[in-house]
This record gives sequence, C-alpha cells and structure tokens, in this order.
Amino acid sequence: MDSLDRVMRICRDLPECLVEGDQHHTVRVRGKTMAWHTVNEHGDGRTALTVRAQAGENELLATSEPERYFLPRYVARYGYVGIYLDVADIDWDEIADFLFDAYRLVAPKSLARTID
Repeated sequence: MDSLDRVMRICRDLPECLVEGDQHHTVRVRGKTMAWHTVNEHGDGRTALTVRAQAGENELLATSEPERYFLPRYVARYGYVGIYLDVADIDWDEIADFLFDAYRLVAPKSLARTID
C-alpha cells in the first residue's frame, strides 16, 4: 500500500473529510484545507504530507528532526508542517495523530467533537 492509500484510509475515519487531486492531493473538511499529500513538489523528488499543526509546533519539529519534518513553502507561516513519507520507518499511528489533530484545528467544532 502506498502512502496516499494510507492517508486516504486514515481520512475515512474523519467525517466529511475529502481527499482530492492527482499528483498533489488536497485533504479538506467542508472546503477548508487541512493537509496535502505531494509527490515531487517543486521538483524536490520527495513524497510528503503537509498538515496543519498547533502554533509553533511546526518550527519545533522541523528544527528537532529535519530528516523527518520540514517547513513547507508558502504555508509554514500558517502553522503547517511537512512530514517526509519517503523515509524508512514511518510511524503511521503518528501520521494518523497528525491528521486527526489537523482535522480538529480546521473542522467546524460540531464535526471535531464527533472524533473525540
């Protein structure tokens, strides 16, 4: 199973969460973007998941583990963190936690409460 399939499987547990696109897939809830699954974005040759995170968490992660996390172009200032998905030993439970947290940040409160 590739990384996009895994992300889509996790998102099935999130009400009204949609994954749309072709090479760059956008993950949305009620029209609001919570993540992107990207392949070779800006010609970097990498596969990554960019997710909305708590304020300041993105810089802390990118600084502490730059081989796993990065500050994505254009959206890092809005709290997004990039997670490389083409590295060994991906913790898919952790990826699910990131997606669930992003959902809680972006989804309307009535929907966010349904997953707590």
